[in-house]
Amino acid sequence: MKKILFMAGLASLILLGCDSFLDVKPKGFTIPELLNDYKQLLNDQGLIRASPAYPDYLSDNVQSGDPTDVNRSASFDSYPTVKKRLYTFEHGAIFEDGQYDPYWESAYSHIFTYNVVINNVLSAKDGKEEEKKRVWAEAKIGRAFEYLTLVNIYAKHYDSKTASSDLGVPLVLSEDINKSYERVSVAQIYELVETDLQEALPHLASSSAHRFQPLKTVGFAFLSRMNLYKGNYGEALTNAREALKLNEYLEDYKLYTTKDKTTWGRVCLITDEDVPFPDVRESNETVWGRLGTSSYGALNAEVYASADLKNVYSKNLPNGAKDMRYELFFCQDSASFGANVTRFPGRTLWAPYVEMNTGFSTPELYLTIAECEARVGSTAQALSWINKLRDMRIKNNSPIANLSKDETLKLVLDERRREMPYTASTRLIDLKRLATSGDLNKNIIHVLSGKEMSMPSNDPRMILPVAPKALSLNPNMPQYER
Repeated sequence: MKKILFMAGLASLILLGCDSFLDVKPKGFTIPELLNDYKQLLNDQGLIRASPAYPDYLSDNVQSGDPTDVNRSASFDSYPTVKKRLYTFEHGAIFEDGQYDPYWESAYSHIFTYNVVINNVLSAKDGKEEEKKRVWAEAKIGRAFEYLTLVNIYAKHYDSKTASSDLGVPLVLSEDINKSYERVSVAQIYELVETDLQEALPHLASSSAHRFQPLKTVGFAFLSRMNLYKGNYGEALTNAREALKLNEYLEDYKLYTTKDKTTWGRVCLITDEDVPFPDVRESNETVWGRLGTSSYGALNAEVYASADLKNVYSKNLPNGAKDMRYELFFCQDSASFGANVTRFPGRTLWAPYVEMNTGFSTPELYLTIAECEARVGSTAQALSWINKLRDMRIKNNSPIANLSKDETLKLVLDERRREMPYTASTRLIDLKRLATSGDLNKNIIHVLSGKEMSMPSNDPRMILPVAPKALSLNPNMPQYER
């Protein structure tokens, strides 16, 4: 019988060591027969942790602590080897021989689950056809999300001139994980993502009781991101506008403050400190909720803001204004860890203590519309969308107007960096994307114990290698040289 990622109770995902090509082995029983079983597979809590943050140790946003840093969580010596190798721009492998990559393994395990649903739910013995197609569509959204993330971390960024020959990632569309899968092109992965999204969109629901179910809004938001990554700015603009018709909410950050001697719940309402800043589960900005991977997934309290990033937060700021993203989610000079306070004078620690959404949120849609308008539409419209976002993020803000096309695009890209500094490898992907488009080629500088290390943003080291354990199972898999 075919085996699936399916255990007693259908409630959780169990992974064991294995010798399969993908370095993934699900433990389970038989293909489910009833519609509710497939629904429970998609409700597995393991599926929501789907976005890695550790690749952002390559980005220009991070500053590690010194090896003997008083804040041990940010101390370079406290980082696992993979983060040290990324931060110091090492060539070659980033994982040790025989070590698995937690994101690679979890992503392909998730894909296996989605394949089980996609390939079998329409044949379930019960349930209405409409409901079966909805579950099928939700699995397609999940699979597309995993593949778009994978291809943007382990491959070159999409370039229409070379995508058909650039190495992508293994394409797995069946429940058989034991056969050898080829590493297909970047173009083939994007084709699969787009096909899954287009086929899913008509069958998605319009409302849900929770933030983790993909709705029609998600379909449009997802298409906007994919087209932005491809450089199809007109299509990205159209889809982002469609998504905002269904949800255009923005949280007003000016309503919040911070309190000392608190970790989770540190950011709270000014009028009631017992009301914390809404996380991914509660925020009305959430279009589709996803969290960072549980292993190596979060940078919370692990990295300081680089001097380069801090300079970006001080740009385009009116006199007397405060960017509340910087005020709320970064700790200047000191931070609370429970009831204890650790001081690090002159430095700024990323420590929101909020479960940030790594899926799709309304601010990304505002930024996508603004970027696409700046590129192929109206600069006035681009500034209008940026001003709407900034009004909800900056205390004592004043609107920005009358910029040139180039100035507008630069403002939008800086705003994108300010809005999403450390979530879901976003900055790494943007650096690769903008180097490919020719909009930004910069020298990324990291500092350690007073020593500077640098790497150009178009360097092959921006592409993560497949982990040695997965390669040992298929030594013929081609690799990028880094």
